[in-house]
Amino acid sequence: MKTGFYAGSFDPITLGHVDIIRRSFALVDKLIIGIGISASKTPCFDFDQRKAMILDATGNFGRVEVVEFSGLLVDVARQSGANLIIRGLRSAQDFDYEAQMTAMNYKMAPDIETVFLASAPETSFISSSLVRQIASMGGETKKFVTKAVAKELKKKFRV
Repeated sequence: MKTGFYAGSFDPITLGHVDIIRRSFALVDKLIIGIGISASKTPCFDFDQRKAMILDATGNFGRVEVVEFSGLLVDVARQSGANLIIRGLRSAQDFDYEAQMTAMNYKMAPDIETVFLASAPETSFISSSLVRQIASMGGETKKFVTKAVAKELKKKFRV
């Protein structure tokens, strides 16, 4: 059984994330979505809220598990039984950063392969930080996130 690990902050999950998750199932039987927790960052949504939004957005895909982590990606991927790390790329800038991180991960865990999935053109410009910024200024986010996430953003910002 091929198990993939897709890590990010997912604060909140966007349609770009959903597209990468959906397309990951061409490569893996099970996908573990790791929500990275950083002590130096204050997220908009807590872990439980992000997990609920992810499960809601991916409910029809099945084979999804959501975990929280704060350590090295390769360590949590290995502990989760993943043999493939999935990374989404929106731009050439993403590739430069991701290629460097992949090389470091390979040195630490040569048994775990990394695969890049390029964003679909219709989602390549979407980022969680821009979605949060739009929502905080009272803008409409339904073109960038699921209806449920848009509703949560409206509740959060009440602009």
